[in-house]
Amino acid sequence: MFDAAAPDAPLALEAVTLTLPSAAGPVEILKGVDFVVVPGERVAVVGPSGSGKSSLIAVAAGLERPTSGHVRLLGADLAKLDEDGRARLRRGKVSLVFQSFHLLPNMTAEENVAAPLEIAGEAGAARTARDWLDRVGLSGRLTHYPHQLSGGEQQRVALARALAAHPILLFADEPTGNLDGHNAAAVADMMFALVAETSAALVLVTHDEALAARADRTVRMMDGRMTVPA
Repeated sequence: MFDAAAPDAPLALEAVTLTLPSAAGPVEILKGVDFVVVPGERVAVVGPSGSGKSSLIAVAAGLERPTSGHVRLLGADLAKLDEDGRARLRRGKVSLVFQSFHLLPNMTAEENVAAPLEIAGEAGAARTARDWLDRVGLSGRLTHYPHQLSGGEQQRVALARALAAHPILLFADEPTGNLDGHNAAAVADMMFALVAETSAALVLVTHDEALAARADRTVRMMDGRMTVPA
């Protein structure tokens, strides 16, 4: 499958396993996962807590090394890259949005969005940050710090930061999990609209079946294995 996957697929996993140590002994988290995402595809990954969904993203994004198997991200075999190499591969091309926002508390909304662009060497990073904050309805919050923003506003900043670089692939791990119904719906609408605008592929981990139904395809994690729902 790894060799046969579409050569331009932004993500391909073959027979990926992940075993982590614990006080009670080794724990198998992922058990032979095969998974391919094609350009521009929006894939939802659903399943109960502890099924391996977040671990799948960690391995796919190169944040965690698999115990065995192969991961190809943006055409590169992650096994051949060290931590710095994986970070360089992701820079400006792979973005992540998490349930807990992960904004830098000592930076304003504008600075949080601009910082990754500046690191990537993009000219006009502040201007781009302001444009994207306007797109997510936060043009009046540019100079506010995370503690001055609501949960919904913080997630919109995180979404603007993730998409401002026009990534090829966006990983979203329970992006609406910490939000109330109104804010969750608003963030979901923005995420799908902006992903479509940028033509980014999306891997969305969620417990929300209604949110998953908006994706092009849904796969299910159960006990570390991936299946396609009937």
